[in-house]
Amino acid sequence: MKTNSARERRTFRTRASIKRPVATDRLRLTVFRSAKHIYAQVIDDTAGHTVAEANSKTLDASGNKVDLAKSVGAALAEKAKAAGVTRVVFDRGPYRYHGRVKALADGAREGGLDF
Repeated sequence: MKTNSARERRTFRTRASIKRPVATDRLRLTVFRSAKHIYAQVIDDTAGHTVAEANSKTLDASGNKVDLAKSVGAALAEKAKAAGVTRVVFDRGPYRYHGRVKALADGAREGGLDF
């Protein structure tokens, strides 16, 4: 029997609470945070493909990590709106809604995405 790590359990717990909205009409905005960079995607779970993505590696923004995360959120919102997506549900994964994750969400909201 495989036991899940604490990180996997947190991820599963977060995703279980957002399954119902995804099954209706919203796509999922998911976040991955590494030590240096932050990545975000808008995923269509019914079709199984990524609609839009943005990350801090390919962005030519400067500043600290929180500022970069906010600009990644704004860039993702721009790409998602170009693809016709305006309503998403925020999947923070195993991360707390704090710091860079919160800044990315705020940047996406300011960019025009509706959570």
